[in-house]
Amino acid sequence: MTDQGRRFNTTKMPMPDDGTRQLLQGGGSILGTGILAGILLETVLGGFTRTGAHTNSGWFALILVLACIPFGSMLLTIGVAKWLRNRSLARNRN
Repeated sequence: MTDQGRRFNTTKMPMPDDGTRQLLQGGGSILGTGILAGILLETVLGGFTRTGAHTNSGWFALILVLACIPFGSMLLTIGVAKWLRNRSLARNRN
């Protein structure tokens, strides 16, 4: 069969699911958890000094802050970059 008999579909096709939404949701929730833990550490759990937190729950919150904020920021940055790339590709496709 030759290409002459085929018609090309020019309607907009949705972008395939490439994980952008999951990166944005996961990064946002992990970053939000870290920010919430930091706020709770400073306001409710006794704060921290150069030597660390003042309470046991403060230490747990400090660990959450130090783990969640960098990792969540990285995931959110990757998600935003993928979203911008998909948006650019969708514009160029039309």
